[in-house]
Amino acid sequence: MSESEIIEKTALFVQDQLKGAESGHDWWHIQRVWKNTKLILESETADILVCELTALLHDIADSKFHGGDETIGPRIAGDFLRTLPMEEARIQHVQDIILNMSYKASLGTVLFHSKELEIVQDADRLDAIGAIGIARAFTYGGFKNREIYNPNIPFQENQSKEEYKNTTAPTINHFYEKLLLLKDKMNTDTGKKIAAGRHQYMEAFLQQFYGEWNGEC
Repeated sequence: MSESEIIEKTALFVQDQLKGAESGHDWWHIQRVWKNTKLILESETADILVCELTALLHDIADSKFHGGDETIGPRIAGDFLRTLPMEEARIQHVQDIILNMSYKASLGTVLFHSKELEIVQDADRLDAIGAIGIARAFTYGGFKNREIYNPNIPFQENQSKEEYKNTTAPTINHFYEKLLLLKDKMNTDTGKKIAAGRHQYMEAFLQQFYGEWNGEC
């Protein structure tokens, strides 16, 4: 089986597994992260197969929807990849990236790092900011029945991993607790360049939001 066939089979597996998923973490999110990964790879030297497989499998079982279990995603990804003709070292690499690439993982102790992690992490973070990032934030907030905004609930700076995982704050707070911080956490030149524009879009959105909230525009 060729590498392109492995990628194609993985894409079909993920598409099937994520049927009915929350729309901020569904197949379309995966597809966008996959596209971002391939775009970043045009300017980076890395294991392309590991990067593309990780992009496809990174949210196969997001811990947010599985009782906070951060091991289930890597486990499902590994179980699937071991049905394919792949080297164990590459499978383990994919699992290690999935376990360590999320924003919440970065708030704790990260014991693994690789160029491939940098690339897919940037690709995933790009989908969390800009116009789509705004849409995803409010989609998830609605899914969790959170307030859009409450001026009496201030955002928390420098959250711990547990504080971030357990927050029930309004969606607007999420911009200050994560989304607006991502621009300066990008790893690759391509990621940094794209993030700058998307960050600016979010700032303009917030300015408009507060103006409308306060009856000023």
